[in-house]
Amino acid sequence: MYKTADLLDLTRSLAGKYLSQCDYPWQALDKIADWCREIGKSLPEEEYERRGEDVWIARDATVYPTAWIAGPCIIGHKTEVRHCAFIRGSAIVGDNCVVGNSVELKNVILFDNVQTPHYNYVGDSVLGYKSHMGAGSITSNVKSDKTPVIVKYGDELIKTGRKKFGAILGDFVEVGCNSVLNPGTVLGRAVSVYPTSCVRGVISEGHIYKDSSNIVKRK
Repeated sequence: MYKTADLLDLTRSLAGKYLSQCDYPWQALDKIADWCREIGKSLPEEEYERRGEDVWIARDATVYPTAWIAGPCIIGHKTEVRHCAFIRGSAIVGDNCVVGNSVELKNVILFDNVQTPHYNYVGDSVLGYKSHMGAGSITSNVKSDKTPVIVKYGDELIKTGRKKFGAILGDFVEVGCNSVLNPGTVLGRAVSVYPTSCVRGVISEGHIYKDSSNIVKRK
C-alpha cells in the first residue's frame, strides 16, 4: 500500500519514468532537483519558455506577477501560479495544476491536475494525479526531535533515512481544510481526510480518515 506503483499513475507526470525506478516514492526526494534539470533541457522551446536559471514555464501557463519561482523548476501546461505563491526550487509541477494564493512549494513533484489552491505548505512531498489540498492544509516535513522519518504501517516501521520527508498523496486524494500531514504520512489512492485532522502513518487506499480511531472504508 505504500509502494510507488500502488499509489501513482506514472503516466500523469513528466517525472513518471524517473519515479518508476523508485520502489518507494520517497526515494525520489533526493533526486528531484537533478530530474528537473534533466527534463527541463529536453522540453521543446515552442512549448516552454526558459526564465532565469533552470526555470521552465509552459507558454500557456498563467503566472501572476507577484509569484516567486526559484529553480530548478518546471511549470506545466495550463497551470496557474497565483498571487504571492512561493516556489523555492526543486519543483516539478504538472499540467492543469493550481498553485494558489500564498502557497509555498519546496522539493516536490505535483502530478497533473493537482490543486494546492489556498495557503498550503508542501515540502519534500509527492502529490498524485488529481489530488487536492484543502485551504490551510500542510505537509509537516521535519520531526520535532529532528531524527530520520519513519513510515508506520500497522506494526511495520519503514526507515526512510531522511530527515526531511513530508507526505505522499496517491491519486485522487482529498485533504480537508486546515489538516496537518505529519512527517512520513502516506495516503493511498482515493483517501479522504476530514478537515482539521492530524494524520500520520499509512492510510490504505479508498478509506476515509475521520480521526485516528475512526478510519472507515469508503462505500
